[in-house]
Amino acid sequence: MTTNTTLEERMAAVEAAITKIQQQIAHPQSNNWLQQITGSFKDEPAFEDILAYGQAIRRGDESVLNAPEME
Repeated sequence: MTTNTTLEERMAAVEAAITKIQQQIAHPQSNNWLQQITGSFKDEPAFEDILAYGQAIRRGDESVLNAPEME
């Protein structure tokens, strides 16, 4: 009888998974690309350097454009 119980439990799990998938299909989440990448460069030292270069250029310090490349 344990086989039937196990089969019933497995069927219930499959049915619950199908219900969840059907709900996801019926109500898809927004694919806003900006929200997907927000924070992806967090704690990345190279990104911090890029931000600093951008700020320097906006302040009028274009000498950073002629700086030797970093390794």
